[in-house]
Amino acid sequence: MANNDSTRAREHTTRVIDGKEVVFDEEGFLLNPESWTEKIAETLALETGVSRLTDNQWEMIYFLRGFYLTNGRAPLNRDIKRETGLSLLALERLFPGGIRHGARRLAGLPNPRSC
Repeated sequence: MANNDSTRAREHTTRVIDGKEVVFDEEGFLLNPESWTEKIAETLALETGVSRLTDNQWEMIYFLRGFYLTNGRAPLNRDIKRETGLSLLALERLFPGGIRHGARRLAGLPNPRSC
């Protein structure tokens, strides 16, 4: 068991963003969704080549966060489509990495692999 714990610890990365220590997993997802801030989203967006998040991107980020914090899970694609009125293709194009690895990551949701 100690081997698994030490392996996991190596996979986590602690970064300082806007003066706050934030812990990420090996794929760059926040380990603690409650540590999310807009500044973290902006920093992660810059790292993916998005210099400024659009209003549509912020709406998606806040929708994902609200759904997760209310329901304890990320929304399914059908939930996203129903609530936003956008096609899945349009949603995927909003973020580099699509919904799962782009929008969810910027919104501070857990890694979809771990859900």
